[in-house]
Amino acid sequence: MVSAPAGRRSAALTRPSLAFTRLIAAPGFQKWAARFPLTRRFARKDGEALFDLVSGFCHSQILQAFVALDLHTSLLDGAKSLDGLVAQTGIPADRLEILMRAADALGLVRTKRQAYILSRKGAALAGVPGLSEMILHHDILYRDLSDPVAFFKGETETELAALWPYVFGQAEDLPPETADRYSALMSGSQALVAEDTLRAVSLSDVQCLMDVGGGRGAFLSAVAKRYPRMELKLFDLPGVVSDSDPDLPNTADIHAGSFREDALPRGADTISLIRVLYDHPDEVVADLLAKVHDALPETGRLLISEPMSGGHKPEKAGDAYFAIYTLAMRTGRTRSAAQITELCRSAGFSDIQTPRAARPFATSCLTAVKQS
Repeated sequence: MVSAPAGRRSAALTRPSLAFTRLIAAPGFQKWAARFPLTRRFARKDGEALFDLVSGFCHSQILQAFVALDLHTSLLDGAKSLDGLVAQTGIPADRLEILMRAADALGLVRTKRQAYILSRKGAALAGVPGLSEMILHHDILYRDLSDPVAFFKGETETELAALWPYVFGQAEDLPPETADRYSALMSGSQALVAEDTLRAVSLSDVQCLMDVGGGRGAFLSAVAKRYPRMELKLFDLPGVVSDSDPDLPNTADIHAGSFREDALPRGADTISLIRVLYDHPDEVVADLLAKVHDALPETGRLLISEPMSGGHKPEKAGDAYFAIYTLAMRTGRTRSAAQITELCRSAGFSDIQTPRAARPFATSCLTAVKQS
């Protein structure tokens, strides 16, 4: 039997799927599907999902207002009446009631006996480290996306790109307020990332860990609590690192420098890159990984932890959020584990593992070993 050329086989396989897609897109079919008993459940589900996409911006703004008004922490003290919340927020009762009903619809609060109670989801806003700060920070991203077509065409000057000038290699003359703003935001959410990273990856056999791009030492602080005898080093920009930072363990050895321009200090048998790679383009990442490889001893280990895309199977956190965020930063990119693996292999690493993280929407992990 003579088989058809690959291109023809692919086209033949595509035709039924394309025909089905066009059938679903027909208005007449949608009307029929909404009435027919065997299809109306699916038609309703698809319609609700599309409406969620349409109304998603309103939902995010409700969340931001809820956090900006500090309602999540106020309700931790107990149920509050509408009048009590009016006194707290200064918002007219009729408008605040709309906000609170919206928060109830989104599952942030529950209404009971004409009072508002924080739900489990609402309580998580106070319990998840750095989440509130990240939500408030998103007004910048929302402005950058106000014209989404221009944004994706690359025709906009994004505020996020101006917010983080350290990414563009401006190590010198980094304004203290810029370093403070970045470090405070990153440190706030780093606790969650550190927790999930240390749960996924054991460092019990590590003698000395150097955290490159470690900011104020939030990750090293988490490591020190779990492994109090481990020797710790921190490498970051001079305008970022300081031995007076409260998060930094007293025993940590600080090295100030730029991994763009300087070689990395030696002496660590493990080097961590926590939310570093996705801030930078491929050529910078490749150079950094080469420097990490050079600084490590034989059998030394590399630990990477950051949000990653879903690769061949796109997923919401990596591909519909972090990829957009890094695009707005106009420098880095959100990579899949397979893409990071290839970069590590090119730098000379092997035995590359991707242990499963508990909350991939917060971070994913990858480890690699330096071998000859």
